[in-house]
Amino acid sequence: MRSIQDLTTALRQIFKYLSVPSDDERAAAYLEQAGDLIDLEMRVREIDRGRMRGAS
Repeated sequence: MRSIQDLTTALRQIFKYLSVPSDDERAAAYLEQAGDLIDLEMRVREIDRGRMRGAS
């Protein structure tokens, strides 16, 4: 039974890496890479501008 659970977990991870991330997932990953508060602020503003351009 344990091996089936391990196989299921491994398959979920593989499919997660193969799937295309959503815009929100990409934005979250981008924000997580910020080095400090100033960098975070700039990244948030950049994401907001990108979304505003896409909505227009």
